[in-house]
Amino acid sequence: MSTTWIVVADACRARIFSADKPSGPLCELETLSNPQARLHEGDLVSDRGGRDTSANGGSHGLGNGNSVKQENENRFAGEVCEHLERGRMKHAFAKLYVMGAPHFLGLMRKHLSSGLRGLVSEEIAKDLTTQTPERIRAQLPEYL
Repeated sequence: MSTTWIVVADACRARIFSADKPSGPLCELETLSNPQARLHEGDLVSDRGGRDTSANGGSHGLGNGNSVKQENENRFAGEVCEHLERGRMKHAFAKLYVMGAPHFLGLMRKHLSSGLRGLVSEEIAKDLTTQTPERIRAQLPEYL
């Protein structure tokens, strides 16, 4: 099998392409979406964090440290990697190129299994999720 998969992702969307020939065009297989990524932080939480009052009359906010938006992006990165892992387990591709917004690419790295890492030929830190397959292909090596 010589099929190559290319995933182009950001916090809102992950597009998965395939290329059957090393110099061939990209064919879009599917798109995964995360509509919550477009919402503002206030739209994702139902209430504000609590407050704590100290003995001297001062107060400070209580929170969990991570924003809901960050947790949502991390969850979506995990979902994208799980989807890629299922493809790997089915032997749907032999090589993988990962392109993504720099921050999201970092999140995806945390979720890649060792098996997937072994198939990654290159990581490209560019957000091209809204580009045409031809423009995405132009950012990849001539021979995949």
